Amino acid sequence: MNTQTTTTSDRIIHKTVLGSRRASNYFWASVIALGGTGFLLSGISSYTGVNLLPFADPTQLIFLPQGLVMGLYGSAALLLALYLWLVILWDVGGGYNEFSKETDKIKIFRWGFPGKNRQVDFTCKTEDVQSVRVDIKEGFSPKRALYLKLKDRREIPLTRVGQPMPLSELENQGAELAKFLQVPLEGL
Repeated sequence: MNTQTTTTSDRIIHKTVLGSRRASNYFWASVIALGGTGFLLSGISSYTGVNLLPFADPTQLIFLPQGLVMGLYGSAALLLALYLWLVILWDVGGGYNEFSKETDKIKIFRWGFPGKNRQVDFTCKTEDVQSVRVDIKEGFSPKRALYLKLKDRREIPLTRVGQPMPLSELENQGAELAKFLQVPLEGL
């Protein structure tokens, strides 16, 4: 389920789902923070006439409109970087899927944004599961995901949002889970 760690036995499957603490998020948050800082310092330098950047001379910029626009772009980029760092800090989307034959329960847990609904915690009985569904959509924005299809027609996503997982991994995980829960595998 596009996970970091997996614990599997004949009685319990526990899969950790990677949230927003991915290398790509760290990379983009850092790049946007550095770029935003450069733009903001350029705008401030053009206003004050004091060079705040060691690799360029933004004092040559006319404050209206270039310096002002650079400062606004820098402020917007720093706000976006702050948002990305907070999402990483809170690990939005991270959690685990646990399937237990010992308790006959399935537990899906995810972290969300801070607030009264920060923890998304779904529990159901294994007998409520109708099937495991594989959803594959190719094209410009491909989607490859596993869903737990319940008898009351709800579908619970099991995979993380983001990069689509390889087809072979998706099929293997879907087949393993369907076999463990003794339900059919749909969508292949």
